[in-house]
Amino acid sequence: MPGSAILDSDVLTFPPVELALDDELAAQVRAVPLVRDAARLAAWTGTRPVADDHVLRPDDAARAVHDLGLRADRLRLLWIVAVNGRLVEITPEGARPGPGVRDTMEFWDGVVMDVLDRTDEQGLTGSAVVDEHLTEILATMYSVREGMALPLLTTGILQAHEVGCEAGLQELRRLRLALPDELAAAMELLAYCGLIESAGADSVRLTPIGVWAVRRDLLREGHDAPSLSEIEGLALLTAGELIDALIAGKASASAASLWLERRAPEEAARDLIKIAATGNAAQRGTAGTILEELGPEAAPAVREALDEPLMWRYAAAWLGVRDFDAPALGEADGAWVAVDTLAALLYLGAPAKGGDLDVLGDDLLSLVPVMGAADHPDALAVLELLGKNHPDVVVAKAARKAAMKTRSR
Repeated sequence: MPGSAILDSDVLTFPPVELALDDELAAQVRAVPLVRDAARLAAWTGTRPVADDHVLRPDDAARAVHDLGLRADRLRLLWIVAVNGRLVEITPEGARPGPGVRDTMEFWDGVVMDVLDRTDEQGLTGSAVVDEHLTEILATMYSVREGMALPLLTTGILQAHEVGCEAGLQELRRLRLALPDELAAAMELLAYCGLIESAGADSVRLTPIGVWAVRRDLLREGHDAPSLSEIEGLALLTAGELIDALIAGKASASAASLWLERRAPEEAARDLIKIAATGNAAQRGTAGTILEELGPEAAPAVREALDEPLMWRYAAAWLGVRDFDAPALGEADGAWVAVDTLAALLYLGAPAKGGDLDVLGDDLLSLVPVMGAADHPDALAVLELLGKNHPDVVVAKAARKAAMKTRSR
């Protein structure tokens, strides 16, 4: 729907997840093989000299592998976890017992960051391709909680590598042969690290503490990854309350999705349209974004909105995109919608920045001269906003000129 970009951004939205209780999660963290082995390595190390790069000396490393029954290729990761998790403390004299774990879940968050950071150094899984796409793999598994088949994951990695890394045909042929075994080995390591578990024959999923850790990482990156408990209350809001919460940043797109799931499509559409038809441009744009998630079942309610002066253009666009009969929109309607889209910035409570004003892209310059003629209550305010704040001097000048004509008219 034109003008409904109020919620659009680079932020990714993930489905809400149900998290286990903290005590249950903490018990699972303590049972992770990687965590147990890091604790065993720390206890074995005790107080002893270390090499110049603060790791165990080669003879001590070999002895630790033998005495503790560890895999040599995992020793460095175990050492990093032990040191960063404060199980071991490094001093000028060497290693000594650290203060230990105070908050199990914060410790676990650090463990997972240590694991994922290994993809940027000497490699984590032994597969450069898997390491390169590991965060995408975990995010995909986070979205598909019931589990993913390894062949499907393999296909996804190949496609991502071909598109994102512009891999050539020869490299892709090699990967098609090697990647299934590389991915299986990587999954074995991630299971050792406590992040994934088997979900049946040839299928894997995130563990409960894997879900917790990936969610924490997604939040750190600024994505929308709510827990179910966080948004269940939002699903009880009225349409107006939901829209205001979204505008104020107190609710996310996933809350809107859950709100829709709890209502019949036609009922939800009518409630949203009622707010949009009587509210300001920000409320209209937000309601429009939510309406975009509804399918053809909402068509009767949207068709009724063709009689609303502030909503009929949006309703016509919604119906037209879904191949329903709808009034045609002309150039003047496009200018009106452009004004409405930018007018949303006037109601958000924060000064509009240059980047915010580029929401219409290259079309803006051609639309500015006709914006003043649009029968929109905020047309002059939008032109003044563009004339004062748009970073492109050509657009800003055109907006000032159009504003002058609008005032005289």
